[in-house]
Amino acid sequence: MWDISSIWQRLKPDVVMVLIQIAYAVMTIIYKLAINDGMSMRVAAAYRLICASAFTVLVALIFDRKNRAKITWSVLFKSFLCGLFGGSLFLNLYLVGLALTSATFMLVVINLIPAITFIMAVCFRMDKFNLRVAEGKAKVIGTIMGIGGAMLMIFFKGAEIHIWSSNTNLLHPHHNQNKQMATHHADFGKKLLGVSCALASSCSFSLWYIIQAKLNKEYSSHRSSAALMSTMGAIQGTIIALCFERDWEQWKLQNNLRILAVIYPGIVASGLVVIAMAWCIKMRGPVFASIFSPLQLLLVVIAAYFMLDEKLYLGSMLGAIVIVCGLYAVLWGQSKELKKKKMILEITRMPENDELVVISTPAISHDKVVQTYTSSAITKDNVVNEQLP
Repeated sequence: MWDISSIWQRLKPDVVMVLIQIAYAVMTIIYKLAINDGMSMRVAAAYRLICASAFTVLVALIFDRKNRAKITWSVLFKSFLCGLFGGSLFLNLYLVGLALTSATFMLVVINLIPAITFIMAVCFRMDKFNLRVAEGKAKVIGTIMGIGGAMLMIFFKGAEIHIWSSNTNLLHPHHNQNKQMATHHADFGKKLLGVSCALASSCSFSLWYIIQAKLNKEYSSHRSSAALMSTMGAIQGTIIALCFERDWEQWKLQNNLRILAVIYPGIVASGLVVIAMAWCIKMRGPVFASIFSPLQLLLVVIAAYFMLDEKLYLGSMLGAIVIVCGLYAVLWGQSKELKKKKMILEITRMPENDELVVISTPAISHDKVVQTYTSSAITKDNVVNEQLP
């Protein structure tokens, strides 16, 4: 007889991650509708960051009031950079790209972030190409596939794909009010700007991953770190919006759609979803959380086709498939590296007199540290440093 309670406990992280992807997909559609309604993208970004800052500061004050790590000037500077690349700059570029392209294209480009992060990590010497092991090859091949898929989407249109004839276009009521942001643009210059902003937003978020990793080593309080980043991003986003948006009517939340476009991303996407994702990462690890990203793309493609009357083309679909395959190749390589790093860490932390008998195990490699033992006893003192042939 099946134990419903134990089954639910095993499936709970999967259900939560599915709900997270649904929440993100809803946010993308709300943003697209708000932009079409005439809402300023910079004002939307500023309001979201302000809401996120208020929420994360409250959480940090409640949970970190007794054990908060010391805030140094170095921590403040890195938090400023995190707020810039993971907050204000990323959101402004993302929303401009969303306004000038389509919801589907933006989600496809966002799935390039793992590949772009790998390239940046190599440039900053935080990772390296290692084509002599399977996981190294997977990361390189996945990165190439991701870039190739993006190029395919940009330069190849192909035939239009028809799924259903009676679509509902929620953008239609405001089409005349904000025509240049409602659909794909005929003007090549605007298309090029939208594509550039989309790619730049992914590069910005990838750079945030790099800086955040350095900040985590220096400042261990993750809730306070998130509050610092959100506050820095809110200050930056507000300054950017005030510099470029002088029409005070844009700052007024004139209807329910604009109110929803401020509250939902700020509280749900940047608040509750972040907490839920942190729990999933704690339960199953970061790679588990990452593998659900293409689900958001699928949901947005379906919603945009049926609700926003976005057209599907062969080039876009083929490019999306190639990017998703590349994404999983990179994630597989990262997963293998994390497992090997964990095994090496466990071996090096073994007590002096403990022995671990390994029977017919393959060579374990991570960077330059390789343990090569077969049918022998492994102790803390006999870990050999060598490179796989």
